[in-house]
Amino acid sequence: MKTAQELRVGNVVMIDGTAQVVVKAEYNKSGRNSAVVKMKFKKLQGVGSSESVYKADDKFEDVRLDRQDVTYSYFADPAYVFMDADFNQYEVDAENLGDALHYLEEGMACEVVLFNEQAISVELPTTIVREITYTEPAVKGDTSSGKVLKPAKIATGFEISVPLFCTTGDKIEIDTRTGEYRSRA
Repeated sequence: MKTAQELRVGNVVMIDGTAQVVVKAEYNKSGRNSAVVKMKFKKLQGVGSSESVYKADDKFEDVRLDRQDVTYSYFADPAYVFMDADFNQYEVDAENLGDALHYLEEGMACEVVLFNEQAISVELPTTIVREITYTEPAVKGDTSSGKVLKPAKIATGFEISVPLFCTTGDKIEIDTRTGEYRSRA
């Protein structure tokens, strides 16, 4: 059991028999009133979100999620299929993948998150290396301010901002949490 003030974004708790993910948690302590936590939740399975205010010492049942190392295999409309070392297949809907869709490539290693032995989402490595498939050439004299960026596309069609010195064919390192360029690989 966790109290409301201990909950952080990403924690999974049971509310009215439904597993929900904390999307936003805002702690507030004012004057004479007791401390409260305003939280926004998203259902772990299914569609829907809710927002509620709880006392800071209200208790919630913490849900443990399992993780399994997998590799991305293929897209089987409407789900993406991942396979573990024992050839077990896990299907994850596109809506549950979020930003991971921008970086998925066949054979890519990642982790699938399981709830009640059912795949609910995928977690990618913190950094990945991708090749730039297209970017405009740098224009001389376009460096009036310190850090100048230009758009570049990777094989999945996702566009990322990169420094001017990056060209088509360069391999770059991308932070999957923020979607930002980190360095050349």
